[in-house]
Amino acid sequence: MAHASWNQVVVAEADRANCESVEGNVYFPPAAIKDTYFRPSQTHTVCPWKGIASYYDIVVNGEVNKDAAWYYPEPKEAAQQITGYVAFWHGVKVEE
Repeated sequence: MAHASWNQVVVAEADRANCESVEGNVYFPPAAIKDTYFRPSQTHTVCPWKGIASYYDIVVNGEVNKDAAWYYPEPKEAAQQITGYVAFWHGVKVEE
């Protein structure tokens, strides 16, 4: 199992076989995230080959980790395998 945790709470978990690895990041399938901890962010960034990324803030026990998770709702053709999959940074610990 792959797990993503922040503030000592698991915010996503999935069988490793259901995750995707891209550029050293583990992307969790959409069904793997625990929605209660995710809040849509207004942040967007652009990757030249993946497309436009959208972000989530992670909220655990009232603490907010701004833009700690990202995903590509409509990635470019080269990254279709991660459509909707979620990756983490900003102190979110990912264990495989």
